[in-house]
Amino acid sequence: MGAGARLFTTPEKDTIPGLDFTSDVFSRSASPYMAPRERVAGSHTVPGDKSITHRALMFAALAPGESRVTGALTSLDARSTASVLRLLGTRISPVRPGSAVRVQGNRRFSPPPTVLHCGNSGTTTRLLLGLLAGHPFQATLTGDRSLRRRPMRRVTGALSRMGAVVDDGGRDGLPLRITGGSLNRLDWQMPVASAQIKSAMLLAGVAGEVEVVLHEPASTRDHTERLLRHFGFEVASRDGILRFAPTGRLAPFELAVPGDPSSAAFLVAAALLAGSGEIRVTGVGLNPSRTGFLEILRQMGAEVTIDGMHTPFGEPVGDLVARASSLGPADVPPEAIPGIIDEIPILACLAARASGTSRFRSVEELRVKESDRLALMVSNLRAVGVTAAAEGDDLVVVGTDAPLVGRVITSGDHRIAMAFAVLGKGGGSQIDIDDPGCAAVSFPGFAAALEGLAG
Repeated sequence: MGAGARLFTTPEKDTIPGLDFTSDVFSRSASPYMAPRERVAGSHTVPGDKSITHRALMFAALAPGESRVTGALTSLDARSTASVLRLLGTRISPVRPGSAVRVQGNRRFSPPPTVLHCGNSGTTTRLLLGLLAGHPFQATLTGDRSLRRRPMRRVTGALSRMGAVVDDGGRDGLPLRITGGSLNRLDWQMPVASAQIKSAMLLAGVAGEVEVVLHEPASTRDHTERLLRHFGFEVASRDGILRFAPTGRLAPFELAVPGDPSSAAFLVAAALLAGSGEIRVTGVGLNPSRTGFLEILRQMGAEVTIDGMHTPFGEPVGDLVARASSLGPADVPPEAIPGIIDEIPILACLAARASGTSRFRSVEELRVKESDRLALMVSNLRAVGVTAAAEGDDLVVVGTDAPLVGRVITSGDHRIAMAFAVLGKGGGSQIDIDDPGCAAVSFPGFAAALEGLAG
C-alpha cells in the first residue's frame, strides 16, 4: 500500500442539529392517514456513498502509489469517474460489486488521448474541471443529453479567473474544452450554495498549489474538506468563509466507503409508508452535512432510530431503523434546502401521503439538476392524482390517502424514478414509471432492494 494510512484515523465528534444521538428516537404523533400497505422487516444495506466514492477515486488518482477503496459505489456515475481517470493516465481496477477498487495513482495527470465522457455525472464533470485547471494541457469534456444541459459556467467562470482557459462554444454547458496551467489565488463569492462548485475550487487549489478563499451563501456537504484535512491541507471555515492553503501532500491510502444516506432515504421512506413493521439500514454515512432529511422526517412525525453510531474514519457511520409511521406535513425553510437537495423528490413523495399541505421553500436549484426536477415533480405528482404546484420557487404538495394511478415521466432522472417507485408501493396504487432502469445511476439493484423490504 505504500506510505499511506487508513483515512480519517483521528475520530471527530459530530452532531447533527436537531437530532439527539443519546436517545436515538425522534417521533411525533399524527392521526392515521394511510391506506393499508404491506409489512416491512429485515436488515438491509445500500450502495456506497456516491459523494465519497467520486472523491476517493480522484484523490487516489493523484496519490503516487497504490490506494485501495472498499465499499465503493458501483453505479454508472462512479464508473464514469473511473473511466475518465483512466484516460488521464490512472490505472484503476474494475468498479464491481464486492471487489475492492485498486488505484495506481500518479502525482500528475497525463494528456487524454480522446474526449472525456462523463456520462450523467455532474459530480464527475465539475470536480474534474477543478483538477484539470491545474494541468498544462487541453481536455474536452462531454456527457449524455441530460448532463450536456446542466450549467457549467458557475464552475468554469471561477476557473477562468484563476487562469484556466475555457471554451464552451458560447453556451453554458457541455461539451467544453479546458486548457489548464499555472493558476492564480482565488477569492470568490460563490453564486449558489453547492458542494460540487466548492469542491471544484478546492481541487483546483490542490492541482494548482494555490490558496482559495470561498464565500459560501450557505453550508453544504463537507466530504472534500475532510479528505483534504487528512492529507495535511489547511481548510478552515468560519462565518461563511472557507479558506484553503496548499500545505498538504497526497499519499496512497485505504478507505472503506459507508452506505450512501441519499440512497438510504428511499428505503427509509418505503418503510415509513408501509402498513406495519420496521427495517434496519446498516452502515450508513451520517455526516451532518448529509442528514438534513432526517430533520424533515422528524418534523413530519416519522419514527426513525439511529443506532450504533461510530466514527471509524472521522465521518460518523451508523444504522437507520425506520418504522411504519403516520405522517404530517412539512414546512421546509430556504436555509434547509442545500442540505436536502438530493432528497427533495422522495420527501415530496412522502408529503403526498401526509395529512396536510407541505411546502418546500426556495427550491430553484432543482431546475438545474439531472432534470428540471421542480417541473417534473409537479407534473408527475399531478399525473398520479396528487395536488401539487410550483408557486414561484416553492414546491407545494397536498397529501392524500386515495389510491394513486398514472404514468411517471422520469426524463432519465434516477431520483425521480426511485421516489415514485416508493410512492407506488401498496395502498392500491398503480404507478407506471417510463424508465425505472435509470435508478442504476446511483443505486444499482434498487428494484430488488425495494421488493426485499417486505416481511
